Amino acid sequence: LVGSGGDCAGRLEVFHNGSWGTVCDDSWDIKDAHVVCRQLQCGVALSNQQVPAWFGPGSGHIWLDEVECEGNETSLWSCSSPGWVKHDCQHKKDVGVVCSEFKEIRLTEGCEGNVEVFYNGSWGNVCWNQMDRDTVSLICQELNCGRSGVLSESAARVKSAPNWLDKVKCRPHDSYLWQCPSSPWGQNDCNSKDEVANITCSNSVNVRLVNGNSICDGRVEVLHDGQWGTVCDDAWDIADAEVVCRELDCGRAVKATYEAQFGEGSGEILMDEVACSGSESTLKNCTFNGWGDSDCGHNEDAGVICSDSEQRLRLLDGFHLCSGRVEMLRSEGWGSVCDAAFDQKDAEVVCREMKCGAPVQVVRAAAFGKGKDRVWSEEIQCKGSESQIQICQRSTYQMQSCSHENDVGVICSGYTDLRLVNGSDSCSGRVELLFLNDSGTVCDACWDMRAASVLCRQLMLESSALVNSEAHLGNCSSPQTLNCSSTQQLSVTKFGRGSIRLVGSGGDCAGRLEVFHSGSWGTVCDDSWDIKDAHVVCRQLQCGVALSNQQVPAWFGPGSGHIWLDEVECEGNETSLWSCSSPGWGKHDCQHKEDVGVVCSEFKEIRLTEGCEGNVEVFYNGSWGNVCYNQMNRDTASLICQELNCGRSGSEPGNSEGLKSHNWLDNLKCRLHDSYLWQCPSSLWGQNDCDNDEVAKITCSEDQILESPQSFLTCSTSPSPYKRQCSNHVPLRLSGGDGRCSGTKEFNTAYYDDVTNGSGLKGQ
Repeated sequence: LVGSGGDCAGRLEVFHNGSWGTVCDDSWDIKDAHVVCRQLQCGVALSNQQVPAWFGPGSGHIWLDEVECEGNETSLWSCSSPGWVKHDCQHKKDVGVVCSEFKEIRLTEGCEGNVEVFYNGSWGNVCWNQMDRDTVSLICQELNCGRSGVLSESAARVKSAPNWLDKVKCRPHDSYLWQCPSSPWGQNDCNSKDEVANITCSNSVNVRLVNGNSICDGRVEVLHDGQWGTVCDDAWDIADAEVVCRELDCGRAVKATYEAQFGEGSGEILMDEVACSGSESTLKNCTFNGWGDSDCGHNEDAGVICSDSEQRLRLLDGFHLCSGRVEMLRSEGWGSVCDAAFDQKDAEVVCREMKCGAPVQVVRAAAFGKGKDRVWSEEIQCKGSESQIQICQRSTYQMQSCSHENDVGVICSGYTDLRLVNGSDSCSGRVELLFLNDSGTVCDACWDMRAASVLCRQLMLESSALVNSEAHLGNCSSPQTLNCSSTQQLSVTKFGRGSIRLVGSGGDCAGRLEVFHSGSWGTVCDDSWDIKDAHVVCRQLQCGVALSNQQVPAWFGPGSGHIWLDEVECEGNETSLWSCSSPGWGKHDCQHKEDVGVVCSEFKEIRLTEGCEGNVEVFYNGSWGNVCYNQMNRDTASLICQELNCGRSGSEPGNSEGLKSHNWLDNLKCRLHDSYLWQCPSSLWGQNDCDNDEVAKITCSEDQILESPQSFLTCSTSPSPYKRQCSNHVPLRLSGGDGRCSGTKEFNTAYYDDVTNGSGLKGQ
């Protein structure tokens, strides 16, 4: 989602064939938006009535149209559509989405006023309790309103608005407001009549240059009463331009431009008949007609070109124009950038500004040689969406001790588009690149399956190629120019992403292995199957490593249909099952009772030790372990009971003595919007602060209880955009035996009341 400044709202873009493209809004509705928000872990979608849902037109391809989701899918790729690039739309119909976890901050008068935040579909207040100067400074910097400000208390602007945040107090190492500690959303100890935070930022940015090639040339826009507007070119001259360039620290004025040379703006024309002497510190100090007093149209918008509009970023000493040591130009001159805390988001902005495609790798420790000028030592903190590195925030708190030994370098892809053309489908064809703005084919001299595998992975499709470690073509050896004929152009054929699966466990990371071939799913025979083959399956599914047969049962029942593979032989380091050897499709002497099963380390399961009551235990990385009761509440207990088909609610979690092996989870606390247990926040696996007698113990009930809003939620046995899917877990226990692993098998009657409409069946 792009265009909002945050990850959870914006114009929807999808990645296909090596480039980003948009989605048309034909047939788009709230169900489709829910899937997007779920896939991005951004909560639920807000309706169009709550927020504006359009974030401007995109560019490039319109990849999808007529998307149809049921609403319960975990990924947009599970929804139906006519197919890639099949549409009748223009970019003015690009779809936008705003999710409940989208957050934004503002001051009510632009760079001064009450502090308000947008969350869960509405604007609310920020209280001033515990807020200090560091917090105020970070807010001003995040709003591009200067580096510091003055805090005071005020009454709420809108009396009915909620108090969203209280006790916001940023630490020196916080780079963004949302990293700062605060009270939970909506929990506060303040009176909205007079305890709302009010900030006046100093050194605020009141002018900007838009639509130019850099931050130092473009259409002049000024900020007034919280709104940006343009300047009319009547009486506009070089003295006026000189003031703008000085205010923006962009050097001297080179040219004053007229008649919307940098395109027509929108909104109000705020200034007209501007007359500066040239010595003013800000454009607002010059004389002009008065705010909004103008007889101009936007075809008369004024512009400026400053001396520092020349290139302010370069990559030096790399192996092509899109790789090298990163150097930035400031008023003091050129300098290299320190590698401390320089990350992929910073590299993304560098590659974008250099028109060099996507970032491939950040290299440190002067890998492209040591610079000769100064070293910029403050920490650069890009969000990744900026158009230029100069726009990114720089932390004054995070000054690093750097020398040229720490010069950072970046390798960009160099090409902005990668595609397969003239193949039988979107997963095969001739390879074409747009490299440094020139389009061309790739010669097949020296090309091998290793390189093909990298290309396929980069296009987000599993490959039939040999094992390799590169994730991007830019990681491979330097490109060479070769004399090739048109008969040597390279072609590639790839398998689809969904070509293997594990079924029968209720999770994606364990089950009977099935492979997709010739339009249907089939099984794999266990002849010659071993742990090395299983490792490859887990790696391909991004499910960790394979667990040995001694750790878990490895059989998940017989499959049906074809037995596609037999005698599979892997080395164990392959990235895909297709890189392993076998006699070929359908060649076997097996029956389905020999179908192979795999359990990977990322497979997770939960249980209560007595069926629908008892200690809470989870299976992870090959063993069962305890769940501690620290911070666990009744909503969490209710979600566990519902996931186990043991009723609607759970008792207040108590503590008990658990397995002596280990404590897997602690601080497990589900939120109201969590639909499944694995979405709930918790401590990291194996990290806990509990003793063996602090294991969570729960008793499930069919009752709905006021203390647990989760218990009033229902599930759906058919696809629904508004309800979570019902679990297929069968609640049972063994009773009357010696210990919990023997006895008479009993089903939970509440489960069978649900599935039999209250007939009360009980199986033994």
